Amino acid sequence: MRRQAFILVAVAAMTSPSLAWAADPSFGIWTNPKSSVHVRSERCGERMCGVVVWASEKAKADARKGSAGPLIGSRLFQDFTLETPGVWRGKVFVPDIGKTFSGTIRVIDNDTIVGSGCLIGRMGCKSQQWTRLKN
Repeated sequence: MRRQAFILVAVAAMTSPSLAWAADPSFGIWTNPKSSVHVRSERCGERMCGVVVWASEKAKADARKGSAGPLIGSRLFQDFTLETPGVWRGKVFVPDIGKTFSGTIRVIDNDTIVGSGCLIGRMGCKSQQWTRLKN
């Protein structure tokens, strides 16, 4: 009986969200197409966020034009929730203009994600492919 209870607890632990999060390919450090910004996607409570961990001098200067805070340490991805396997929805902060928009992150493979966002509704939409940085 104790063995069955142990097995049930072990199976429950293996299927828990925290373990699923640990294996999720969405998490890591990603670079944009110009390699001017590096973002670390990580767990923020029950959601996912992305924090700028490095930026080129040009990216920092561009960000200063649109927002008051420093680019390094800012959250570009905010309040992302897992909608379906490999698809996250949340808010994207665009520091160059100091605005936040709804967005989607789609996992293409272990080394590629595509971030998409729209200004209002489905108008003014843009997508950008990000690549995982290797240690």
